[in-house]
Amino acid sequence: MIVDLCPHGEQDRLFNEKGQLGFLTGTHAVNDLYQGAIPAMLPFLMSERHYSYAAVSGLAFAASGVSSLFQPLFGVLSDRRPQNWLVPAGFVTAALGVVAAGLAGTYALTWLCVAVAGIGIAAYHPPATSQARAAGGSSQKAMSVFSVGGTVGGAVAPSLVTLVIGSAGFDASYLLAVPAVIMAILWGLKGPWMRWRGYAQTASPVTAASATKSGAGTAQADDWHAFGRLVVVIVGWSIPFVTVTSLVSLHAQRDLGQSAAAGAAVLTVYTAAGAVGTLLGGLVGDRYSRMTSLRVGYLMALPALLGIAWAPAFWVLVASAALFGAAMFLPFAAQVTLAQDYLPDRPGTASGLTLGLAMAAGGLCSPAFGWLADSSGLRATFYTLLLVFVVPVALAMRLPDRVLERPEAPSPESVEAAKTGSAQ
Repeated sequence: MIVDLCPHGEQDRLFNEKGQLGFLTGTHAVNDLYQGAIPAMLPFLMSERHYSYAAVSGLAFAASGVSSLFQPLFGVLSDRRPQNWLVPAGFVTAALGVVAAGLAGTYALTWLCVAVAGIGIAAYHPPATSQARAAGGSSQKAMSVFSVGGTVGGAVAPSLVTLVIGSAGFDASYLLAVPAVIMAILWGLKGPWMRWRGYAQTASPVTAASATKSGAGTAQADDWHAFGRLVVVIVGWSIPFVTVTSLVSLHAQRDLGQSAAAGAAVLTVYTAAGAVGTLLGGLVGDRYSRMTSLRVGYLMALPALLGIAWAPAFWVLVASAALFGAAMFLPFAAQVTLAQDYLPDRPGTASGLTLGLAMAAGGLCSPAFGWLADSSGLRATFYTLLLVFVVPVALAMRLPDRVLERPEAPSPESVEAAKTGSAQ
């Protein structure tokens, strides 16, 4: 194996890594566009198909809960061997599920189609997140760039759904598949952005050997205890996140007398603020520490959620939703890299569990909060969320950081010795 140590080779490597990260960020935007399309469709489903709060919360469970239960399985699968095909298969399946849900005639069929979309979203995340970590290394900014792709996709979703379904009805749902079709074509072209390898394959044999000899492997053992504590925190994070995403636009319409377009605008502001928070969290994590971005985000989210519950006017709801979205995503990149550093030997599993099984709690609780909204109103639901959210905020303040020792780049002498040994 020839290892290029010249400056030109290093420039090519950095260019390829940035290309990989940029392309993966684009696929993340497309994938999570369909994740955001589902809550954006709920107000239209309520008005045109006369679903109750409990019914639309059941659809939120199909999207988030079913997806989250499958995601750890895809994480384990991607750890055993690279499964790059899951990335395009995931966002294409998500698109097909969303389109079919718009065209479905019954609630049962709509629920099933939304669940299929959720499984596609689940298949995408573990392999794509591992690839993004491989391209970005230990940089919190790189992971935040990848993460913000998904947030941007979620932010665009309400406007796209309103444009398509609001103007042409559910019969035009097939137009929602256009972003996935374009991205699938780009994937099929196999341009320079496709030149990556699996997460565990990014280090050269020389680097891996030197890490083993230096004893780095023992310093990077999986810490399941700390990882379990992080999962508990993310479970508590997911409950208000999924519920607010599902109900905030309905809150604007039902409690504040706003139009469907205004409700979609609140959801757009909420998800767009999440994109800003994700990028800001990566910058704060690189400049100070990822634990700073994690703790500040959780502390800021509490008063923002209070503002959503209390909001006496539309502008208060918009401001509170923007602050809540930014605060909730300030710790996002930190949580992903922290999970992977707690389980350095199983990055796909770490991604699948933190982004999947932990998020299942939000989806599983959605029907319960939907029933509460039907019986007691949306404000009571948001105040209940506030009480639930106090627990993960307190636990997040006590999470330990973990900085892994990264193996140094191989020296020319070690590379020459490796070449000599392989020749013999």
